[in-house]
Amino acid sequence: MKRVLKIIGITLLTFIGLIVLYLLSAFLLSKITIERDPNAKGEMAIYILTNGVHTDIVMPTRNEHMDWSKKIKYTNTKSADSTHQYLAMGWGDKGFYLETPTWAELKPSVAFNAAFGLSTTAMHTTFYTSLTESETCKKIMISTKQYSKLIDYITNSFQQDANGHFIHIPTDATYGNADAFYEATGSYSMLHTCNSWANGGLKNSGLKSCLWTAFDTGIFSKYE
Repeated sequence: MKRVLKIIGITLLTFIGLIVLYLLSAFLLSKITIERDPNAKGEMAIYILTNGVHTDIVMPTRNEHMDWSKKIKYTNTKSADSTHQYLAMGWGDKGFYLETPTWAELKPSVAFNAAFGLSTTAMHTTFYTSLTESETCKKIMISTKQYSKLIDYITNSFQQDANGHFIHIPTDATYGNADAFYEATGSYSMLHTCNSWANGGLKNSGLKSCLWTAFDTGIFSKYE
């Protein structure tokens, strides 16, 4: 019995130690800033948006550089409203997106698979008519070159069929009348979260970002 209790105790201490190490690493690495490309001009606006947990990158639905509505159809949303001017896109674990309407309904299997990269991923897309800058919505001015890099980064996060079309996920598990889900590339884990995906998009495009972050607070601290 003593041996069993000792093993349980060591296991619990190891688990707690790993959690503390993870949180400490996330905090420290998010404090290290990757600075914006100093030669980039502020030629157009994008936004970052958070719901308090998850970061979306928001871009104009269509402009001379990209028409997202050709890839992400208005008709795949409940409202099918083609007047929306902005499109928010976020990458994440498919199980979280489609099987977890609220935190109270989170299944242990979904959490385990997400934490250890054992499940598939999805892109969540939401159309907006307008955006208001606030603590949870930040405007970022970027150059056309940075914008092009961000388009490539986001496009490559979507799975595409043989004809280059994004693969829509038919589901009733949407959050409102203007959102839809699509199959995504990559694997979600504790080391590659929805927020580290968004941070990676900013970093890849030469925008201010964290060295690494698992949480939205790390990203938004760069744009206070």
